[in-house]
Amino acid sequence: MKVLVVGSGGREHALVWKLAQSQKVTEIFCAPGNGGIAQMARCVPVSAEDIDGLLGFAQKNTIDLTIVGPEVSLALGIVDIFQDAGLRIFGPDKKAAALEGSKVFMKDLLAKYNIPSAQYASFTDRDQAMAYVDKIGVPLVVKADGLAAGKGVIVCQELSEAREAVDLVMTQRAFGDAGNEVIIEEFLPGEEASFIAFTDGTTVLPLPTSQDHKAVYDGDTGPNTGGMGAYSPAPVVTPELHAQVMETVMMATVKALEAEGCPYKGMLYAGLMIRDGKAKVLEFNCRFGDPEAQPLLMRLNNDLVDVVEAVIDGNLASITLDIDPRPTVCVVMASGGYPGSYTKGYAISGLDEAAGEQDVVVFHAGTTVKDGSLVNTGGRVLGVTAIDADLANAINKAYAVVDMIHWQDCYFRRDIGQKALRRTNS
Repeated sequence: MKVLVVGSGGREHALVWKLAQSQKVTEIFCAPGNGGIAQMARCVPVSAEDIDGLLGFAQKNTIDLTIVGPEVSLALGIVDIFQDAGLRIFGPDKKAAALEGSKVFMKDLLAKYNIPSAQYASFTDRDQAMAYVDKIGVPLVVKADGLAAGKGVIVCQELSEAREAVDLVMTQRAFGDAGNEVIIEEFLPGEEASFIAFTDGTTVLPLPTSQDHKAVYDGDTGPNTGGMGAYSPAPVVTPELHAQVMETVMMATVKALEAEGCPYKGMLYAGLMIRDGKAKVLEFNCRFGDPEAQPLLMRLNNDLVDVVEAVIDGNLASITLDIDPRPTVCVVMASGGYPGSYTKGYAISGLDEAAGEQDVVVFHAGTTVKDGSLVNTGGRVLGVTAIDADLANAINKAYAVVDMIHWQDCYFRRDIGQKALRRTNS
């Protein structure tokens, strides 16, 4: 079987790494891929946003299965055009992918079907948005409606911050057309968790829980990023809470999308805020999380092809997930300055030494080969992911490898997994 993975980040490297373990897979392609993926798959110089180019490549090379990593490809309708051409592809179609592509669509859906989330209002007029900010007061959250690479959400503790955030989205157009509409919603205190599942539109098959670290600095401070690290499982999600989320969030959302005429197949990812044993939805994503994919796929013992094909064929009820009970931890190494501006092209050292470490995988995100050396090309560069029977040991393993790797101005958080440790030890 020939498989095409669409995307170029750490999530896609983790997918390629997992697919390479399948006896069903004979050849893996990745478009466009990165420096680490190139060591395991044939990288194809086609952008994840070039849907026609991807279709042409898949047809020319008789690709048997395509797995979509990034949300932008889904929002552009890659699933629709591949299916129209008779090709097998994993992910929701364009209509269903609006669950992530439009926060207004998502919030309106949750409100209509009584799925727990924050109170909100949406605006296309700046002055009306400002008046609402003044009316509800702070703290509050300002969100760009469309896709903004995980950075279009601004938590505001001061009124001046909130007004600046509205102008950043609507007037300065910091997120482009994603800011055509803005959502202003109540601030939800608590602890976040990621709840990611496979679904064929009828069955919802959850992966283990995980927790992302969005803020750039230790202690969850600083601006939001695409994610600075993750671990699995997330002990904040108790068995009772897991059952609640499955019933009131995951199954309820799949049924709501079906009722709205956009049946959903693929990965369904709920970002949750948890307080006092109750969960509310912060956001939905329509694909694997990044960096959550790295620790989650390391724990998945199943052949990924079996699960993905069961989703496509509507047979997910026949699958039982085989999960490694050991916890996993992923530490993201980023370019200094991220999520703001940063310098590209620095040579990365220590990767050969790191490759010799047992139970640790270094997943590449923003890397490429230049003049025979791997260099940084993105904000998030590597995801050092470790597994161990003991969470503290997994954390120590990951950071031991992080400390082997270096490039100029590299940056990472030192506290990934500490919230889980505190819960585990309390």
